[in-house]
Amino acid sequence: IHQVERAFKPNTKMVFVETPTNPVMSVTDLKAVSDLAHSQGAKVVCDNTFMSPYFQRPMEHGVDIVVHSTTKYLNGHSDSVGGFVAVNDEKDAEWIGFIQNTVGAILSPFDSFMVLRGTKTLAVRMEKHDENGRAVANFLAEHPKVKKVNYPGLVSHPQHEIAKRQQSGFGGMVSFETESFESAKKLLESVKICTLAESLGGVESLISHPATMTHAAVPEETRKALGISERLVRISVGIEDKEDIILDLDKALN
Repeated sequence: IHQVERAFKPNTKMVFVETPTNPVMSVTDLKAVSDLAHSQGAKVVCDNTFMSPYFQRPMEHGVDIVVHSTTKYLNGHSDSVGGFVAVNDEKDAEWIGFIQNTVGAILSPFDSFMVLRGTKTLAVRMEKHDENGRAVANFLAEHPKVKKVNYPGLVSHPQHEIAKRQQSGFGGMVSFETESFESAKKLLESVKICTLAESLGGVESLISHPATMTHAAVPEETRKALGISERLVRISVGIEDKEDIILDLDKALN
């Protein structure tokens, strides 16, 4: 929160938050940031993709605008691309509606149908993602070839208490550090159930290497400052049998 406070300038109008962050799973105190931003006359926008509305509702903690990639958990089946913005102010809604009408950057009817279909199973899927995510995180935390696990549901996570306060679950996103880049590469090449891919939030487990995939375009110094090392691996834990996922990771790590 002190970093956010120091970053404020006289012309700051908006604070953009992603919590938990991709891919190191850092958690931001939404109420603290919202209170600070509002005291400075700024609005707060939160990317809530990782938690979905099922596990986290940022507006309940003071956030003004919430954005989601519907491609991920809301759709949940890796077969639609889109996003949405939720606002609590009529003027913001009118402005966004104006942009939609003039630019035309909106979802097709079919993509809209796919997302709405996905929301019908959101609750049962998120419960299973959460159950499996916790199991995988606990397994990795005990594995001798894993150096660090990033998962807000672990008591060892530095922002665990904040996550407990503003989330009703911890979800299925887990990242961890292996012993070296070579061991990370070998792991990614050895998994059988987890699929090597950049996306997340689908029913299938996806595994990726952020430094060379999702965050490859980020300068190396910036990546290191954010904790995105070459040893870091990210998993979007799916809804398969958790023992199958754990066995797959265990074999690949060994």
